[in-house]
Amino acid sequence: MEVGPVEYLVISFPGNHFDGRVAPAIAALVEQGTVHILDLVFIKKGPAGEVTTFEFTDLDEAAGFAEIEGEADGLLNEDDIAAVADDLAPDSSALFILWEDLWAIDLARAVRGAGGQVVAGARIPREIVESAFADIDPDAEVHA
Repeated sequence: MEVGPVEYLVISFPGNHFDGRVAPAIAALVEQGTVHILDLVFIKKGPAGEVTTFEFTDLDEAAGFAEIEGEADGLLNEDDIAAVADDLAPDSSALFILWEDLWAIDLARAVRGAGGQVVAGARIPREIVESAFADIDPDAEVHA
């Protein structure tokens, strides 16, 4: 089974205010063939630090995720979830997603075919990018 590059994303919601508005945006990425959902878990940390996990079928607020095509079959294990939960502030929640980057499959094949390896990569936070553009051109507009 060939799998494209896989990454995870953790989106936190302070005050446990998850209302499901991210589901349509994630659904659009799936429908456009940009990503393929491998697993997703909702994590909630109570005021005293107690941690609970939920599948999208367990939360009314996550009903929009039921329509998203994907696996969601337990690839994220207890250790993965505990690591994310450790970083959550009390009285907050997170959406923990594991997805395959379908957009990068051809690039990954080309890199492997050329004998190359990806040795580093990271997301740069929006605030850093905005600041860098502002230093270059204070009138520059950063999208999304």
